[in-house]
Amino acid sequence: MDGLKTYEVRTYGCQMNVHDSERLSGLLEGAGYVRAAEGSDGDADVVVFNTCAVRENADNKLYGNLGRLAPMKTKRPGMQIAVGGCLAQKDRDTIVQRAPWVDVVFGTHNIGKLPVLLERARIQEEAQIEIAESLEAFPSTLPTRRESAYAAWVSISVGCNNTCTFCIVPALRGKEKDRRTGDILAEIEALVSEGVSEITLLGQNVNAYGSDIGDREAFSKLLRACGKIEGLERVRFTSPHPRDFTDDVIAAMAETPNVMPQLHMPMQSGSDTILKAMRRSYRQERFLGIIEKVRAAMPDAAISTDIIVGFPGETEEDFEQTMHAVREARFANAFTFQYSKRPGTPAAEMEGQIPKEVVQERYMRLSVLQEEISWEENKKQVGRTLEIMVAEGEGRKDGATHRLSGRAPDNRLVHFTKPDEDVRPGDVVTVEISYAAPHHLLAEGAPLAVRRTRAGDAWEKRNATEAAKPAGVMLGLPSVGAPAPLPATAAPGCGCD
Repeated sequence: MDGLKTYEVRTYGCQMNVHDSERLSGLLEGAGYVRAAEGSDGDADVVVFNTCAVRENADNKLYGNLGRLAPMKTKRPGMQIAVGGCLAQKDRDTIVQRAPWVDVVFGTHNIGKLPVLLERARIQEEAQIEIAESLEAFPSTLPTRRESAYAAWVSISVGCNNTCTFCIVPALRGKEKDRRTGDILAEIEALVSEGVSEITLLGQNVNAYGSDIGDREAFSKLLRACGKIEGLERVRFTSPHPRDFTDDVIAAMAETPNVMPQLHMPMQSGSDTILKAMRRSYRQERFLGIIEKVRAAMPDAAISTDIIVGFPGETEEDFEQTMHAVREARFANAFTFQYSKRPGTPAAEMEGQIPKEVVQERYMRLSVLQEEISWEENKKQVGRTLEIMVAEGEGRKDGATHRLSGRAPDNRLVHFTKPDEDVRPGDVVTVEISYAAPHHLLAEGAPLAVRRTRAGDAWEKRNATEAAKPAGVMLGLPSVGAPAPLPATAAPGCGCD
């Protein structure tokens, strides 16, 4: 494999897939590949699809994209295409049958094998399909190429023990498996030493952490332990399940200064009848009770959710219960979805599938209501002084408006006037909110303060290093076998919840 070899990773689906894709990029760079230029659109030597199986049309999307690459592959001998993730775990041999130009198919449990499988496919000149049935290594034990210099995902568990009737994730990611607390904290400390100042604890059902060892307070203990890590400014987590959201977690959030006043907790429906059909182990009263407790402990907390509209059997009365719950909860924002069949899930075979036009009409009513609430809740922020962590790529119009963008502690998006002094992603700017829109806040006055941070230093150093890199690297054969162990300082480690 002589010459310059580039790669591109395309990611679909949940935060777990985003985290996995950072590991896939790290593995490929460790094997000698170079990231393709932005906007290469398949013009790379290796194109990897990290797939999602949650949506009904996920496979159509994949095969459409694979079809567009087929003529490019014909023109470019040596180009390789790999498909991984949940759809690969589910469809296995079907992918190569429908797209015989694919070189590698790998599952959710063995992403560490990608470089080996690519090399094997090249030598043997035939597709390699390898789907592990159980987890081989936590994603966090693998090399990584993080997208951000100042923020990072940290996986605390994989898999899920729930049996929600609309979700296929447990079948594809397996039963929940927790990492050792010491390994998690060691990884966070290593990230902070590299300049990271914000971490997001990641799990399919993040607050069920500890179920492996029978410690129901393991997650709250982990949050409190994060509070003792010097240099770690912001801690977030996603996504919790209402069933496992206990009072000790609320107390840990409220009492740990670097745990942010933000909560994303999927409700899915406000109807007890539909929640039962979904096999969600709580009811509307329990969910709203959690929201009330969170607000009592953290009055400024921003709470968001996921809602499915048009689940099989949903009546107008059921939908009105969802609307009622939304009015009561007053979410800062909600990710609303029209129900779509997930092949392989019990809900896909249920009677009472709702006509698309009915689902669409309900979806629009819910969207209008939530938009009103989001705007009203954002207006309450006007006049507040907030510390904003400067972000990279959050404001699409920043260049034209001479503004910068970033996230408030509660994760609201804030656009603010560019200060006279130089600020970098990862730095912190203090601003006064002057205007609210449904999906963002605006600080039109000059920033009140600018704090340069180690995270900003890390961003600056990384950009300087990237700019200094040669345009390409001449490669020999990539290494094969298990990835080399990480240094001792970096200890190993979907929206359906």
